[in-house]
Amino acid sequence: MELSRWVKKCHKYARYKGFWSKAEINLMEKLMLIVTEVSELAEAYRRGEVINEEAADIAIRLFDFCGFYKIDLEGAMRKKMKINEKRPYMHGKRC
Repeated sequence: MELSRWVKKCHKYARYKGFWSKAEINLMEKLMLIVTEVSELAEAYRRGEVINEEAADIAIRLFDFCGFYKIDLEGAMRKKMKINEKRPYMHGKRC
């Protein structure tokens, strides 16, 4: 499945499950849901647990967010990768 279809599917499911039913949508709250999933992945890794589902949760939350805000994630990724390809090794930073 292409990325744009995943974005639509994840957002449709989140709407169906009531995650966008509030009259006022709080952008920071939605961003923090993504951060929370990243924290859960880090904690699972720290405990030596399987991290696959936590990584999927990050993608699902991000795709849902992009679906609501009509972000062309695939197009943005292509554009950003072209920029990154021109950047120096480690983007010029030291290890």
